[in-house]
Amino acid sequence: MHSYRWMPESGTGLEHLVVRRDGDTITAQGVVIGSEGGANFGARYAIECDGEWRVRHAVIEVAGGARLALFADGAGHWRGQDGATTAALDGCIDIDLTASCFTNTLPIRRLGAALTERQPIDVAWVWIPELRVEKARQAYTRLDDARVRFESVGTGFQADLTVDGDGFVLDYPGLFRRTG
Repeated sequence: MHSYRWMPESGTGLEHLVVRRDGDTITAQGVVIGSEGGANFGARYAIECDGEWRVRHAVIEVAGGARLALFADGAGHWRGQDGATTAALDGCIDIDLTASCFTNTLPIRRLGAALTERQPIDVAWVWIPELRVEKARQAYTRLDDARVRFESVGTGFQADLTVDGDGFVLDYPGLFRRTG
């Protein structure tokens, strides 16, 4: 079991994460506290991955609000809590929570050695606190042992993330920094 903490650069908020590996299952449980559009929010999430860091199940709950559950087969097919296929997410292997620094680790770990070249991917992008989900195009490229370039392809945004030896973000310039 490992725990991590990040603070937003704004100074308002916190993310706390606990990651456990049990055989071929990786479970990440976290809490995020922050503000969006002048409103404060708190949310908790649980993301289960297989041994290759492919998302298989995710639950996100906003305090006093909505709950979202998604299930994936690890090959780019998703279902909602009701079991219905979520075709809009076809091709997505990873999930990215807008309020979480941790979810950048998922593609970094999953892609591993392939990151020596730019890797465009589609992710299930979850807006917190709204819990709106959409497909988003991103790309990751390893710059050196301690830095990975993240790109939000549709928006042109990019950031050079500093990561530890396990692919967990230490510094996300302008957004997050790890504190523990």
